[in-house]
Amino acid sequence: MTYQKGTVLKSTGKWYIVELLDGSIVDCRIRGKIRLDGLRTTNPIAAGDVVLLSSDRDEEGKGVISSVELRKNYIARKSTNLSKQSQILAANIDKAYLMVTLKSPVTHLAFIDRFLVSAESFRVPVSILFNKMDIYTEDELFYSEALIDLYSSIGYECHKICAENELNIDFLRKEIVGNQVMISGHSGVGKTTLINKLDSNLTLRTGEISDHHQQGQHTTTFAEMHRLQTGGYIIDTPGIRAFGIIDLEKDVMSHYFPEMRALIGLCKYHNCQHLNEPLCKIKLYVEQGAISESRYQTYLQLMTEDENEIHRKKDM
Repeated sequence: MTYQKGTVLKSTGKWYIVELLDGSIVDCRIRGKIRLDGLRTTNPIAAGDVVLLSSDRDEEGKGVISSVELRKNYIARKSTNLSKQSQILAANIDKAYLMVTLKSPVTHLAFIDRFLVSAESFRVPVSILFNKMDIYTEDELFYSEALIDLYSSIGYECHKICAENELNIDFLRKEIVGNQVMISGHSGVGKTTLINKLDSNLTLRTGEISDHHQQGQHTTTFAEMHRLQTGGYIIDTPGIRAFGIIDLEKDVMSHYFPEMRALIGLCKYHNCQHLNEPLCKIKLYVEQGAISESRYQTYLQLMTEDENEIHRKKDM
């Protein structure tokens, strides 16, 4: 039997759209069960995965995915499905862009930090896009500068943009060329608007902001990868309200906070968890303001929360 290699553009959990090496598109299904790296997931195959298709077709004439190649990385979050452990958002990501907004809707710091921790754990580089800069008040602009200073000091690239008006997005067009990137964030932050502005051939449907909750209406149900005219691919993920962390050992949680990782080995005790131990350098730096209090609070949440808790809080 011969096989064809392709890349998954869209995964719904039941069927898949795959782009073959020659550019042709094939609707596919999985034959049998596919488990990857021992993960229990709601979606064993995700947008961005490289798969092998067998030469035969199923009874409906669909392509048949026989295996998935080893991923270089992926981003996953804890699933809200109690029978599963995780939901893989996308795979084989050269870079992730986290879009945040200060209002309409509000992106809380705990959500930003949890996304960054997950990306650190899966070795996915992240840039933060502060969108809707044209609608903020003077106080909100001042606050945005403080956040940019905070995350830039840790080592994350931050950009001020206005996707609606194509303001300051030229750098993104250049970075995407030849790469496979992911756009993520809450519903309503402007992910789909940005993607449409990056490529005139794309006319993805955008949603509106709910007047009652000031949250975005979900218009993207499943992550989907789009080929761009300039080369490269961009993955549009569903709006995420909560980001539950998975598969992280608490004794190394601080490794996924770059500002804490830089201080490893400086505490009095080599196995310091930076909670209640004496002579802890991390706590000292927090007291002195060298480490952000908000970042440390997220660390404490991750260290003390129940492993089986499902994160539905809107501020997470």
